[in-house]
Amino acid sequence: MFVVAALYHFTRFPDPAALKPGLLALCEGAGVRGTLILAGEGVNGTIAGTRDGIDAVLAGLRALPGCAALECKESAAGAMPFGRMKVRVKAEIVTMGVPQVDPTAHVGRYVAPADWNALISAPDVAVIDTRNDYEVAVGTFRGAVDPGTQSFRDFPAWWAANAHRFQGKRVAMFCTGGIRCEKSTNYLLAQGVAEVFHLQGGILKYLEDVPREDSLWDGACFVFDQRVSLTHGLEPGGHVMCHACRRPLTPADTARAEYEEGVRCHLCEGEYSDADRARFRDRQRQVERGELFAD
Repeated sequence: MFVVAALYHFTRFPDPAALKPGLLALCEGAGVRGTLILAGEGVNGTIAGTRDGIDAVLAGLRALPGCAALECKESAAGAMPFGRMKVRVKAEIVTMGVPQVDPTAHVGRYVAPADWNALISAPDVAVIDTRNDYEVAVGTFRGAVDPGTQSFRDFPAWWAANAHRFQGKRVAMFCTGGIRCEKSTNYLLAQGVAEVFHLQGGILKYLEDVPREDSLWDGACFVFDQRVSLTHGLEPGGHVMCHACRRPLTPADTARAEYEEGVRCHLCEGEYSDADRARFRDRQRQVERGELFAD
């Protein structure tokens, strides 16, 4: 079994690019794969490896300036869910595109998974899913508002157009592991929303801690690796990924006439050129011959 660690931490890195070579060498030396994103505001990513390998990388991350309190959410995978290790330097560790947002200043009130059901069941609470539309389609909390965004960058514009719907409401927000809520709750507080809450540890922690029989979650939770989705107890959710458009698919979706493994699905049938499809088929042949990992 492999340990999969989803992690993030907001802190100030004056020169994130200078951290990249050491982190990449640490991960590769520990046999860890996945993606880490570095920015001036901190670190974010999901990595997988052996217990010893993950522990070594987490120790290295916590040794970075301001990262001693870095936490992660762990789950298990029967096969390595990533093909290689990538360390990327970006402008933001999760892209919202609002420079004034600063989760290190203040964020919404954290709500433990054990207390989440009571909060979101209150009549004066509006529950907002901060994830993208294809993630929401896999599963969400009962009664949650789906902004229908294709990117987290779209959230501020959506809020500006819909803020009137939530006048007089307390707002509870959630996302996969918690990182998007750090930014979105900071943003809503700056927009004048008086009471903002977010699910501590995100959906993954809720699915780990809350028994299925007590759960208000419907469906599975999309994750950004080869497992594609997880459900209660962090068990595999049964989805697969279209390696053309990266969207999650159900077993029924793969039985549709439009589906061609590694090349197309019914969701992206009209989105790519013939040249793209030829390239995807070549990549799929390499995967089938074991020359390439389908990440």
